[in-house]
Parts: sequence; C-alpha cells; structure tokens
Amino acid sequence: MKKWVIGLLFCVSAFILAGCGQDLNNNRIDDGEITIGLSVADLTLERWQHDRDIFIETAEALGAKVVVQSADGHEGVQNNQVENLLTQGVDVIVIVPHNSDSIGAAAQQATDDGVPVIAYDRMINNAEIAAYISFDNVRVGEMQAQYIVDQVPTGNYFLMGGAPTDNNAYLFREGQMNVLQPLIDSGDIKIVGDQWADDWSADNALNIMENVLTANNNEIDAVVASNDTTAGGAIEALNAQGLAGKIAISGQDADLAGVQRIIEGTQSMTVYKPIHLIASEAAKLSVAIANGETFDFVSTLENGVMAVPSYLLDPISVNKENIIETLVKDGFHSYEDVYRYVPENERPDYDG
Repeated sequence: MKKWVIGLLFCVSAFILAGCGQDLNNNRIDDGEITIGLSVADLTLERWQHDRDIFIETAEALGAKVVVQSADGHEGVQNNQVENLLTQGVDVIVIVPHNSDSIGAAAQQATDDGVPVIAYDRMINNAEIAAYISFDNVRVGEMQAQYIVDQVPTGNYFLMGGAPTDNNAYLFREGQMNVLQPLIDSGDIKIVGDQWADDWSADNALNIMENVLTANNNEIDAVVASNDTTAGGAIEALNAQGLAGKIAISGQDADLAGVQRIIEGTQSMTVYKPIHLIASEAAKLSVAIANGETFDFVSTLENGVMAVPSYLLDPISVNKENIIETLVKDGFHSYEDVYRYVPENERPDYDG
C-alpha cells in the first residue's frame, strides 16, 4: 500500500473519532461539516455517474457533504460552476475537467482563495493544484494497442482518438504509440488514418469512421479506439458495411454497451478502470486535504506550472474471457445486465 494511503487511512480514522488537522481556509460552512465541491465534466456519460455515486457514498460515510455540479460537456459552464462552488464555501474542490487547459484559470482562482483543488482522472493544466488522482493512462493506451496487435499483427490500422480538449486523450495516444511505433517502423502495420472525436462523441466517431472506410475502400484491418463511446460509433459505421465483428477494435471504460458488444463479438476489448477504487480513494483524499493533512505521494506529473503530487492506479484489460472475474465480481455490472441478450443456455456459469 502506498505510503500516503496509510497516512490517509490514519487521518480518516482520527477524523471520524475526533476530527484531525487544521482548516486550510476560512470558508468552512458554519456547521463545521466538511463540504466537498465535485465538478464533473459531463454526467450524461455512464462512466461519470458511477464515479459520482461511489464518491458521494464514501464521502458521506466519512461525515462529509458533497455538492455536485455537471457541466454537461460545456467548458464555459464548468468554469462558472467552479466559481459558484467557491461562493458556497466549499472546503475542497474536486474537478473532472471537460477541457484540461481552460479549467486552469478557475482552478487557480480556487487555489488563490485558499480552497485546494484535486484533479480527478484528468489533469488540470496551467494551475497550482493540490493533487491529481487517476489511472496510469499511458498504460491504458498500451493495453489497447497491445491487445489489438496480438489479434492483428499486420495490416491497415486506423487510430480513433478521443476529445482533443482532454489531456488523457494524449496520454492514451502516447501509450498506443509505444506499442505501435516499432511495428509501423518495421512495416508490419500501416496507419491509414488518425483522427480525434470531439467530446468523445459516438456521433462524431460514426461520421469519422464512415469517411475513413470510404477513403480506404473498406480496407481496414483494425481500429484502435480510445474509449467505448467512440468504439460504439465506429462499430455502427462498420456494421453498415457488414464489417462489424470482422475488424478488431479496442475500447475503454467498460461501459455496459461496450461490454455487451464484446459478448456479441463486435468489439474486441475494453480497459476497466476500477471506479470503486478511484472514487473512494478520491473521496478519502478530499477529506484529508480539507483537514490540512500532509502525506507523501509516490509520483508527480507536470501540468505546465508545477509537478503535481499524483496517485496513479492500475487499469485492467478486459475481454470476453475475463468479464465475470473482473467487472461482474467487482459489482461494476451485474451478470444479468452483461448477458441480457445471450440465451440462458449459452451463458457462462456464474455462482455469484
């Protein structure tokens, strides 16, 4: 267990019994209860709904209150919402940024006002912030590319990037290229296209994939898609050409629709980020920071202004063979939901 987690658990225990540390600002709501502002880029996406629910459950178990706001994919709205959270006297702000760059000004304002900021799963650039908690997103990209390469070691590859406003999209691409570049250099694979889907939109991915298929006369062997939403859009385009299930395609986030596509055979894999772990640890971290606790982080990542103390969790590669032992056993998706469209006599055994 990482050193800071040990200190954090000590803090949480002390906080529950008697309270620990000193306030970092003078905006504490009068009742003395820790109030956490949670600003989420877009709660219309399934993945962030899971994070929100687990974060709130953990924070409330620690005696804290959470004020949640969703920007619904609009960076200007999120900037205003962070400012609004400051006026509500929150003790700490946790931000899942829509735009890693533009949110920096609002985050810096919070820091200047004495309210610590935690970047959740996506880095906040160009601002002084207290911490960053996420998964090893370069590793996510490596997992995506490696799985597809193992399935399709040669041929024409298309790269479906995520939102260009999301710092993680570039980390995924970095990891993907760590795997792909040697094979590009050797001539084993050829990149026939590389585009980015604004807002991680399935509709944008659909349009991109349609154009790529047309431009290449459908001669594509593999798609490295950076998440399940963009994979879903690409698969819709492939399906229209009778290619769904014939072209290997990656994903990420273990969205239910993506997992069902893996069962169906139209999507090859996804990368599971154990949401219960990041959300619960982020809530514990928020309470500790609000109480002025200090602890050591193992990693730091640059954000253009500083080396941000960072806690990076390990992602998990998921395919048809390990869905039950990962997603189902973790309770991320139920067995019934995952195999909803599979006849009962064709479902794998599960004693859960």
